[in-house]
Amino acid sequence: MIFNWFRYSSPISFYPLAGRLSRVFGVLAVAFTIAGLYIGLVVAPTDATQGDAYRIIFLHVPTAWMAMLIYLAMAFWSALALGFNTRLSAMMAQALAPTGALMAALALWSGAFWGRPTWGTYWAWDARMTSTLILLFLYLGVIALRNAIDDPRRADRACALLSLVGAVNVPIIYFSVQWWNTLHQGSSISFTSAPKMAMTMVEGLLVMTAGVWSYCIAVTLARVRSIIVERERGSGWVASLIAPQGAR
Repeated sequence: MIFNWFRYSSPISFYPLAGRLSRVFGVLAVAFTIAGLYIGLVVAPTDATQGDAYRIIFLHVPTAWMAMLIYLAMAFWSALALGFNTRLSAMMAQALAPTGALMAALALWSGAFWGRPTWGTYWAWDARMTSTLILLFLYLGVIALRNAIDDPRRADRACALLSLVGAVNVPIIYFSVQWWNTLHQGSSISFTSAPKMAMTMVEGLLVMTAGVWSYCIAVTLARVRSIIVERERGSGWVASLIAPQGAR
């Protein structure tokens, strides 16, 4: 039996599915995060070079990955919204922006605390750090632009264009350590070579990544449900949904 994805391309069909998935990923987020923190803070050995200061990577790396991935997802939904004029795609892009901004802020904050004992400073205008800061500004710019435009459809188009233009910053972040001479170290995990860290560290990092990923999915789906209710308030199904129990 082929799953009919097009059935869930409308807000009325996607709303209940988003609610169910949000609860599932919320539970997964708690489970993976607890397991990842236990592996990273208790089981993983002390690094021979950085000592215990390296353990900030179990927060820093997953949030940095998600900050980039969420922006690409936001650009993807924005492209669909522009190309096919789909309401739900624009709502998904809108729901992703605050979560992406949070991930970028956490990546910068944790990176600063990692940099102090490692590099001797909380902040350096390193290429990767600077481009990640630009990513945070892009997220905040999308959020501010949407709030500045009253008409939702005009806001969708304007934010979609900004999201697509800003997507060029993501490969700059990823390849910055290869293109420029920077303080930031290269990738410790690669699909084409063996890991440069102990296997226990890799396991903890991947489990924490699953936790952060699950959290982002859960909160984005919960937020898009709120956006659907707000923007479809004039629809009969939304009116019946938010009506008091006694009035039904």
